[in-house]
Amino acid sequence: MFPRGALSPSRLLSSMRAAPVQTERCFVAELAGSELVYFTWSRSGPPGEGARPRGFWPPPARCYSFCIGAAQSPRERVPAARLHKQLQQKLRQAPFGAGCQVLPLLSYDPRDAAAPEKGFLVQMAQAVQETERSLEELLRLHLPAPAHLCVYQEAGDGQLWRLDGAGESKELLGKARVVLAPPPDRHPAASLLQDGAVFTSREAARRVLEECRPLIPEARTVLDLVEKCPHLPKRGEFPVIVIEGLDATGKTTVTQSLKDSLNAVLLRSPPPCVSQWRKTFDDEPTLVRRAFYALTNYIVASEIAKESTKSPVIVDRYWHSTAAYAIATEISGEVSNLPPLHHPVYCWPEDLLKPDLVILLTVSPEERIRRLQGRGTEKTKEEAELEVNRFFRQKVEESYRRMENPSCQLVDASPSREEVFKDVLHQIKRHFPLL
Repeated sequence: MFPRGALSPSRLLSSMRAAPVQTERCFVAELAGSELVYFTWSRSGPPGEGARPRGFWPPPARCYSFCIGAAQSPRERVPAARLHKQLQQKLRQAPFGAGCQVLPLLSYDPRDAAAPEKGFLVQMAQAVQETERSLEELLRLHLPAPAHLCVYQEAGDGQLWRLDGAGESKELLGKARVVLAPPPDRHPAASLLQDGAVFTSREAARRVLEECRPLIPEARTVLDLVEKCPHLPKRGEFPVIVIEGLDATGKTTVTQSLKDSLNAVLLRSPPPCVSQWRKTFDDEPTLVRRAFYALTNYIVASEIAKESTKSPVIVDRYWHSTAAYAIATEISGEVSNLPPLHHPVYCWPEDLLKPDLVILLTVSPEERIRRLQGRGTEKTKEEAELEVNRFFRQKVEESYRRMENPSCQLVDASPSREEVFKDVLHQIKRHFPLL
């Protein structure tokens, strides 16, 4: 079954083109432990040439891969993103769930900066013909033709081969050796970030949710709220201070204490008027989810403009948080794969009201875990990922540190609450002596 409001993939994607298999394309898969493996296919060269990539299980296991054709127009982005998520969910169900591991896969052309195609590398513990037919049927039903399922088979000499096609005709349609590919200068997913995960303007995020109107009823309500917000709202004369940080760094305590101490207004992002729809959008693919969170920042900006005419404003998370989590989620692997310093993805949107000061609270991973124990609160998928995946946590923290205009002022939140509050207040007084 497809999520409520979804049209069938054949209708949604009737005009999408699935790119044919080309030997010049390269691929990157994220293995367990956040290790990335880059590979490609070679039809030339003597047998044994080129190293075999990791990530392909030996017999009696068998591996498969497929990618979803890139959307050919902005209107096709949402259907393509939802289809990818639907296929991901189906690959977790019978007959694929047991003895099967599904890894994220990107297909890209190293000579072309165009957006890569998303897909999956499926590892099955047993090469069961019935399961393989189920996988072929899944693609036949949900992907536009021609959809290519690649089957990976190990030869007697240890060489790994990619076979194209279906049933007994695989080798007749194509056969190529699988070899390591050199990693590119930048992670292939970097080209998907701007206005695909980190939105550079209100209009860019709004266009995505507009495409969701017939699919997600809540999108209409969010868009109506955004339309009521003025473009480029003018702020008041009082300072605007944002407190950022991972969960369990003490943001709630610090923001509440600052509100009382400075006689300030405390705002949160997302604001209460849209918080009830977070679960709905958290279940959507990255493109839709991030567009929602981007637009909530513009709603908060409207509130900031109004409140800063009367008193100082403290904001519990804002744009930096939205961007940092998006970057860390989309860029697989370790911290070294993040976009470099001064990349546009770290820059504040020009049409979003900018704060005067951003303070980032930091604690050690061990201290975070200690504080989280016994909380008993429901965690989002990303919050749960922070606890079990140290690379994800490191990518979020490093993304925060790379933000520019404004950058984050770091405060160690490991000491007592009183000491942390005193340190944060000192930072604020240093910037605003009259407060």
